[in-house]
Amino acid sequence: MVIRISSEGQYRLASSYLDRINEIDNQIVEAIAGGDRDAFSKLFNELLALVRSHGERVPDDELVESQVVLPPPDISFDEAAELFVAEGLVPD
Repeated sequence: MVIRISSEGQYRLASSYLDRINEIDNQIVEAIAGGDRDAFSKLFNELLALVRSHGERVPDDELVESQVVLPPPDISFDEAAELFVAEGLVPD
């Protein structure tokens, strides 16, 4: 699967990580719903780190469709609250 981190680039990630990504995504939705800014920040950074450390960067000149698009690393809590709703960004 290909995951885009907005403002950063795309990463190819083995589908075996999908369950963990979905789990973190769901935890982010819960943290935002509960107004827990610290938990959101920790979880979002964990999500980005997972993609960066286990994914293979797609060259900028290669055009591929992203299955998941994550917000930029500097997203605010309020901005994230508009995106991470219901099932979150990663489809179950």
